[in-house]
Amino acid sequence: MSPPSATEPHRNGDSKPSNAAPLEPGISETEASVQKTKIPGPPKFDDPYKERAYLKGRLAAAFRIFGKFGFDEGVAGHITLRDPVDPATFWVNPFGVAFSLIKASDLIHVNEEGEVIGGGDCRLLNTAAYMIHSAIHQARPDVIAAAHSHSIYGRSFCTLGRKLDTITQDSCAFHNDHVLYTSYKGVVLAKEEGENIAQKLGPHKAALLQNHGLLTVGHSIEEAVFWFVSMEKCCHAQLLADAAAAGRGGQTEKIAEEDAVFTSKTVGTHIAGWFSAKPLFDVIHKETGGEYLE
Repeated sequence: MSPPSATEPHRNGDSKPSNAAPLEPGISETEASVQKTKIPGPPKFDDPYKERAYLKGRLAAAFRIFGKFGFDEGVAGHITLRDPVDPATFWVNPFGVAFSLIKASDLIHVNEEGEVIGGGDCRLLNTAAYMIHSAIHQARPDVIAAAHSHSIYGRSFCTLGRKLDTITQDSCAFHNDHVLYTSYKGVVLAKEEGENIAQKLGPHKAALLQNHGLLTVGHSIEEAVFWFVSMEKCCHAQLLADAAAAGRGGQTEKIAEEDAVFTSKTVGTHIAGWFSAKPLFDVIHKETGGEYLE
């Protein structure tokens, strides 16, 4: 069975395929050139309930990806999806259920007050997930999904009190598009802390939460997931590169500002994040036989 890929019409013709990403106002020549390659875009839906069903499947797959990459640690970590039927609410993983076991039917539906209003049999809500993600979804109407977990290289890098250097092509995606949140006050259990994180994130795609871990957002589930996976690898690369450079008594070579900005317009766009995640979702579907869709 082939995966419910966003490059093809959804099963039973519920969605309209997007043959190419639409041109956005004010895009650069570089972005226009990329779009000319006919990169497909996410599917479009006429029925928000059918869109909800499709996106819940994608969210369940996202957790399987996090589990595959080892981004789970105990019960920590969460990814949220803005509900297309009621955009003031979101879907999230139930507290205490392993990422690698999550199915679409397990996800829980949460409102702005932190009340679980629907979902699977286990309706435990991670308070930190609500405090952080609710604040972000309210502050950023453009954000469809947000991801946070305690990945090993991300949380290691977050102890350094610094942002990523632009030293690789991949890190250009985060050039001038991520922030460092320096106020660590323990597990996020207060509304004010979540709001502070959302305020610091601003219009950017990612945040390094000092002494805590990575946080990424996107205009799609796929985009938020890919930025998290990529940022984790960028943290890993910089930790290795900085150590190697220091061992030689030197420093890493940084990408020039003009080149970094130019490259970010190719590898750091919303559609680039969405399309880059597609192989991850396809592999999960193949490996699980689509079990996560149940």
